Amino acid sequence: MTATTLPSYANGPSTVPLLGDTIGANLDRTAARVGHREALVECASGRRWSYPELVAEVDACALGLDTLGVRKGDRVGIWSPNCAEWVFVQYATAKLGAILVTINPAYRTHELAYVLRQAGISVLVSAPEFRTSDYRAMVAEVRAECPALRDVVLLGSSEWDSLMAGGRAGDRELLVRREAELSADDPINIQYTSGTTGFPKGATLTHHNLLNNGFFVGEGCGYTEADRICIPVPYYHCFGMGMGNLGATSHGATMVIPAPAFDPALTLQAVQDERCTSLYGVPTMFIAELALPDLADYDLSTLRTGIMAGSPCPVEVMKRVVDEMGMTEVTICYGMTETSPVSTQTGAADDLDRRTSTVGRVHPHLEVKVVDPATGLTVPRGTPGEFCTRGYSVMLGYWDEPEKTAEVVDAARWMHTGDLAVMDDEGYLNIVGRIKDMVIRGGENVYPREIEEFLYTHPDVLDAQVIGVPDERYGEELMAWVRLREGAEPLTAEALREFCAGRLARYKVPRYVKVVEEFPMTVTGKVRKVEMRQRSVEELGLQSAAAVRNA
Repeated sequence: MTATTLPSYANGPSTVPLLGDTIGANLDRTAARVGHREALVECASGRRWSYPELVAEVDACALGLDTLGVRKGDRVGIWSPNCAEWVFVQYATAKLGAILVTINPAYRTHELAYVLRQAGISVLVSAPEFRTSDYRAMVAEVRAECPALRDVVLLGSSEWDSLMAGGRAGDRELLVRREAELSADDPINIQYTSGTTGFPKGATLTHHNLLNNGFFVGEGCGYTEADRICIPVPYYHCFGMGMGNLGATSHGATMVIPAPAFDPALTLQAVQDERCTSLYGVPTMFIAELALPDLADYDLSTLRTGIMAGSPCPVEVMKRVVDEMGMTEVTICYGMTETSPVSTQTGAADDLDRRTSTVGRVHPHLEVKVVDPATGLTVPRGTPGEFCTRGYSVMLGYWDEPEKTAEVVDAARWMHTGDLAVMDDEGYLNIVGRIKDMVIRGGENVYPREIEEFLYTHPDVLDAQVIGVPDERYGEELMAWVRLREGAEPLTAEALREFCAGRLARYKVPRYVKVVEEFPMTVTGKVRKVEMRQRSVEELGLQSAAAVRNA
């Protein structure tokens, strides 16, 4: 690095201070400030809550959970698609100081049992079923394996009604006393990210992590109490419950749930009917909305801003969102669950090129740097290296896995993301690749090792390597290269998907399968996944998808 070359380091100075309160206290403060403004709309049922009404439901839920013996530090799981009750449980657990464990609605029994055990969940709030998933049956199947699990409360059941009724009749002063024992630095949420060791790791986040990140994402979007945010992204992830809900309630804005799970038409219908000013989504969601044949028939004139995040954002898609959906102030965010999640964000004042082809600059009160993965030294601007971030947003660690935590959070509290980035002279960042072989499929982080471990359980599979290959719809799709035992029947993609069905979440099931005699290897005996990907792009004819330019 020469004396005239700036290092790839930036921090986010801000005249707006960090919030120092807990999530529950912040919600109460907002409700007192904005009065009877609308807080939450659930489009599927037509139900609506003002801020005082939302606080009343949250408090009832908290007191109801208290009657089940939920105390500060206890783990409460929630397994459900997006709904109003999800919001009640999120804020209720925060008021009690319980740790909310958010469970992916796509999980199957294998993954559910692991999370229930690893987090030591004592109370599970669950939808009875959703789409083809019978949650009630799956919980019953694994319950014997989860000794910590005392209570299961199914949404829409008499148990849920009793919990809420009991809470409404409860002593509000008890909740005040419970909240007085809380610190903003207490853990409040465990979010599972797909693990490289074959099982997910539980990123443990605090009030301070989540509340401030949601607040400053909202600041980046210019939110006020006049904004109405359409949230089709899942609540089980930081994008929904943090950037969405906490971004809204910290500004007195309105949360709009367009549907239990993403549907492009229902999302745009919600924007139109509820006069939404902001719309969230991963790129695949915006691509699906833009592909609607009647896109021009929706009145999207109220849209001003929104966020595209969760996986690489195609430049052309961003331009169409600005031009055809009227989201002239749309922003790109970059981050990861372990950082609550946002580290960088584009701004409304950025020119169109930077707003569509970069992931922006460092967020307020955070630091970022790009380092040489081999030496750990900061590289000059314009040089690729590993993206690292430090500040209030970095998780406490992976739940009950200090060794795994130490692999990604160093002694100086820098979070090593495993992503390769380039910082330009003005501090704008581009994500150019990944050190880890994580695949991001439609906003879902998938680690090939987890799927490889599962494929090894197939009686005919001798060895398996899973890679991501480019896909125009999802950004990436999964492909399994497998070596079969001698004498095994040929293995088709359909047969492999059938083997995975019901045991792995759908987004983890490989779309493509290639049976090989051996894998391309380095001289030191490591599998060359880069070469596997290059060969697969050629063989599958995916050159056009590989050519899509992303931020």
